[in-house]
Amino acid sequence: MNLKFSQKKGALVVTMLGELDHHSAERVRIKIDNKIDELGVKNLILDFSGVNFMDSSGIGVVIGRFRKVSEWGGKVAIVNLASPVKKVFELGGLFKIIKEYRDIDEAVLNL
Repeated sequence: MNLKFSQKKGALVVTMLGELDHHSAERVRIKIDNKIDELGVKNLILDFSGVNFMDSSGIGVVIGRFRKVSEWGGKVAIVNLASPVKKVFELGGLFKIIKEYRDIDEAVLNL
């Protein structure tokens, strides 16, 4: 899994490329947490446009980042979910706590 970081209007945008599974979850968690701490951002946008597979370890990564930014009054937004990954979000109940948006611009407007 490769990660690309950018910022848009104070939010950290993480574009993920590859599979978010038990092999990559810990590395992804550490990289995102380090970047959040380095930049001191509150809001996080997770761009799943390059993710073609996610398992329950990915759910853990998303929930953990949600908890981290929530402690500082921030929010997490999800964009560009492929159908199989969206199904994992639905089954995991993630949409009860995290909103999905069409694209990064819409997410930025709602954070």
